Amino acid sequence: MNENYIKALLKCKLFNNIEIDDLEDLVSCLKPVFKCFTRNSIVVHNGDPLEGLGIILEGEAVIFKESISGNRLLIKNIGEGELFGEVAAFAGKKDWPALVQAITPLTVCFIPKDRITAQCSNACKWHNTMINNMLELVSQRALMLSKKLEYISIKTMRSKLCTYIYEQFRNSKTMTVMLPLNRAQLADFLNVSRPSMSRELARMRDEGIIDYHLSTVKILDMERLKSYCE
Repeated sequence: MNENYIKALLKCKLFNNIEIDDLEDLVSCLKPVFKCFTRNSIVVHNGDPLEGLGIILEGEAVIFKESISGNRLLIKNIGEGELFGEVAAFAGKKDWPALVQAITPLTVCFIPKDRITAQCSNACKWHNTMINNMLELVSQRALMLSKKLEYISIKTMRSKLCTYIYEQFRNSKTMTVMLPLNRAQLADFLNVSRPSMSRELARMRDEGIIDYHLSTVKILDMERLKSYCE
């Protein structure tokens, strides 16, 4: 297999705790299908038959959810080593639930679901590790969606931001926290527009509630921050 492809697979959480030599053997058991796509081409359409999950080996793509009227809602951007379709594949879905589009020239490997869950014919010792990784990935995604629903129910932008920052403080136990999401990801998670979120962060900084640089946020006034939390 192409050395660059192996490096991309090593970044994929599906293969956590699997060494490169073992990964090469495991991939041969999975029998992935490799496909290349040009910039702006459609990788999968909403409603296409879903036979497995995809992993980005080279390039970047974007996932959209399409409404019945044809409007598109941006779900997330994905890059090298990232999975798509894993939740739908293991939820028993027969069709792709979203549209995936290349935003650069793209190489993807598609792994049939049955090759992941089936007993490995070669008694590969790393197969169980991969299955455990998949269970963890799907569980984390379910927890993330549950948490996202909680934030959607919060009414104001400031309350969403303060609640999120306070939760990071509770996890880190320090007044200076490193947010695990970048601005675009955070805006998507909170279900707000990125420009509006950036303006609200700037207002909170001007009011002396927080200071920030990139993904690092320093809490300056804990009491005021907590007063906006829901």
